[in-house]
This record gives sequence, structure tokens and C-alpha cells, in this order.
Amino acid sequence: MIEKVNPSHPDKIADRIAGALVDMAYMKEKDPKIAVEVLIGHGKAHIIAESSVALRSDDICKAVRRIAGTVAVDYVRHNQDAHLAENQRCEPRCGDNGIFKGVPLTEEERRASWLARALYDEYGADGKYIIDGDRVVVCQSHATTNELREKLTQKGNRVIVNPLGDWLGGLNVDTGATNRKLGSDMGHSVTGGGLHGKDLSKADVSVNIYAFLKAQETGKPVELSCAIGDTTIDGKPYAEIVEIARRYINDIGGFEKFAEWGLF
Repeated sequence: MIEKVNPSHPDKIADRIAGALVDMAYMKEKDPKIAVEVLIGHGKAHIIAESSVALRSDDICKAVRRIAGTVAVDYVRHNQDAHLAENQRCEPRCGDNGIFKGVPLTEEERRASWLARALYDEYGADGKYIIDGDRVVVCQSHATTNELREKLTQKGNRVIVNPLGDWLGGLNVDTGATNRKLGSDMGHSVTGGGLHGKDLSKADVSVNIYAFLKAQETGKPVELSCAIGDTTIDGKPYAEIVEIARRYINDIGGFEKFAEWGLF
């Protein structure tokens, strides 16, 4: 079984804002060190960042309002911890501890991703979707439930559409927080590390991407672990892992775009 949420879900809005700030940092430096947490909802966005790069407040506000609409922005920046900064001073080294897993995508995950993207293309509003065998659950805001039910009911599928009826969703009825939809982002590859709001020195980003890509290429599950300061992972220099992740992020259009759907 798998759940997928779309880019207008409040948690994904938080991820997208965090990604936008990381994109800004990379526009200023080739290898910035930044970690961003976002809590947003009900007209307010609280953002805290540990960053080697000073971002302009007006640029942050513009990004938040472009993604989330009219909200009051509270932004706090701190310098990165000195010990963590020293870890990266001479060469790319693993930025944190962690365990990581890559799993080949299942047909169920591909179906959930296709369904979520198709409905988002049509409605462009908050939604979440579950596929569990032949059972399909669709919660799509700003859509007429009866219309959706007629459209989605197929022979052999049990489709449950908007169990509580028509709804509006979004930031006026819910809050969003960074990295709260790991299952939607990573499928069966999910472990403890969040993908969003972090630079590529963080293993949560680079090693998760690497493990996922390797699993798709080989068709086999991948399990890795690292300790902060490691210079090799899976027999590769950590710098190479970072460059693989960098190419992936660049190919999809940046960290904000990555935050829209995660790895699949």
C-alpha cells in the first residue's frame, strides 16, 4: 500500500518553501551549508535556518508568498555549529549519521504517483491519495465529489472518494511542517532521514538519492549506513555521492522542484 500527497498539501508547501531557500543558497555559493525547517498554517510561516549564507528577507518573503499565498513570515537564521562546519572544511564528508534504503519502485507506487499527478494537473489543489491493492482512496479538495466518483470508478477497483464530502483543504484548515510526508516522498525506501530543506553535504539528501537511484538501476534493494565524517560510502568517495545527487537535483530543476513530489 502507498499514500501520495500533491504539492499543494500543507506539508508539501512547507517542503517547497524549504527547498526554495536551499535553491537561493546555491545561487550564492557552489556548496553552501544550510538546513531549513518550516512550520506554516493559518496565515503564518515560521522558518528557522542554520546557514553559511545570509539570505535577503525580502527574497524569502517573496518565495514564501509565491508558494503559499499571503502569509506573515517569521524568519530566524543561525550560523552552522562550528564542529559541523569544521567537518566539511577540507573535503566533502558525510554531514550526519544515518541509515538509508533504496527500493525498486513497485507498480502500486507508480500507479499512486500517476494518479496524484493526473489529478493535480486537473485541479491544482490540496489532495492525498491511497492505493491498497484494488482499493483506491481519493481525497481531492476543490473538486465535486460526485464528479470525481463518476470519473474514477473503474471495473475491479473499489474507489472511495472524499469520505467526508466536498472540502477546501489548504493552509486555512491545516498546518504544514518540513519532512512530514516521508512515505509519500520515498515510498518503501523510507527510513529516518528527511529529504528536504538541506544542502547536499547532508546524507539525508545525497545518500537517500544515491540509494534510490541505485535500486532503480539494479532492480535490487540497497541498504547503507554512515557516520558523520565518513569520506566513503558504498565504496565510493563521499564527494562522488554528492555529485550524483547534484546532477539529479539539477536535472529535475532544483530543490524546490524536488520537494513537490519527492523521489517518485
